[in-house]
Amino acid sequence: MLHRVIYASETVGSTGASTLSVAQILGVSERNNRRDDITSCVMFHQGFAVQAIEGARADIDRLLRRLGEDRRLREIRIISDRPIAARGLNEPMGLCGDVTAMLRAVGQPCLSALSANDAERMLELRRAA
Repeated sequence: MLHRVIYASETVGSTGASTLSVAQILGVSERNNRRDDITSCVMFHQGFAVQAIEGARADIDRLLRRLGEDRRLREIRIISDRPIAARGLNEPMGLCGDVTAMLRAVGQPCLSALSANDAERMLELRRAA
C-alpha cells in the first residue's frame, strides 16, 4: 500500500533561499528517492519548506527519520499522513512552481499556516499546471 505524507518545517540559514542550496537538496534527494522508490516534491518560501512524499510506509518512515536529523530543518510538523490508491507525483524529487500563487489560491499567507486540506489542494494545483 502506498502512503502520502506532507510535512512543513522551518529552514535553517540559507536552506532553500539560494539557487545553490536548492540544487544541492534536489540532487541528493533525487538520488536517494530513486533508490528508495519514493516520489516527492518540495517548495521553499520565506524560511519554510513543505514537502509531499509518496511511497511505501517503511520507506517514508526511514526518510522522515533522516529528515528529523537534518540540521537544515527544524520544527518538522506532519500536515497530512494518509494511504493513497495511486501516486500523484511522478518524479523522485520535484520543485513546486509559483509558491506565492499557490498560497494565494488556498488563501494562506505562508507555508507555516497550511492545513492538510490546503496542502492537498496545492498538490492538485501543481498537477493541473
